[in-house]
Amino acid sequence: MRQAGNRELFAYWRRLKGERSAPERNDLDPGAIRGILSDVFILELNCATGLPIRVAGVRTNGLFGRELRATPFVNLWRASDRADITDLAEATANDAQPVVIAGIGRAANHAPIGVEVLLLPLRHHGNTHSRLLGAFSPASVPRWFGLDEVIEVEYVTSRVLSDHGDHETPRHDNRYAVPPHSLDAAMNRRNQFYVISSNL
Repeated sequence: MRQAGNRELFAYWRRLKGERSAPERNDLDPGAIRGILSDVFILELNCATGLPIRVAGVRTNGLFGRELRATPFVNLWRASDRADITDLAEATANDAQPVVIAGIGRAANHAPIGVEVLLLPLRHHGNTHSRLLGAFSPASVPRWFGLDEVIEVEYVTSRVLSDHGDHETPRHDNRYAVPPHSLDAAMNRRNQFYVISSNL
């Protein structure tokens, strides 16, 4: 991951989950991630309704120029990419495996920006297919922030993240490992190159 905020959220998620496949929604303490809270979001894992956003940080709202609560997450993406984003979100829950997505945010009247989107599995009342925790991190805050808005995000590539530390899984064993089946299908439908890595 390139963005420091995403690395911080991923590390926090790992601490919370411990030996579980994912932490509980009620385990989250906003105060523990106050420095990155403006980029954090929570999705409802309802693919039929486009992964509605339950909570979105103020910077993410600002980039899109509106309050995103109840907005289908897939609607933030280019129409031709929405099926892939849905597949990745569903696979993240199915395999309890974090995914980071690289994209390009296209503004209405200014130059596009690079973005990095993190998706993390999250339990809700014990259900592993109910919520996703994530962060929407721009490569840098654009000069036009507050004056223009991102109208859509283009999906460029994605990567599965190992949730084991290097001391648990040797780096050479997991850098090019075979991904879980559902993630493999979601990624290879685009014929893209991907890396599974614990290098943060």
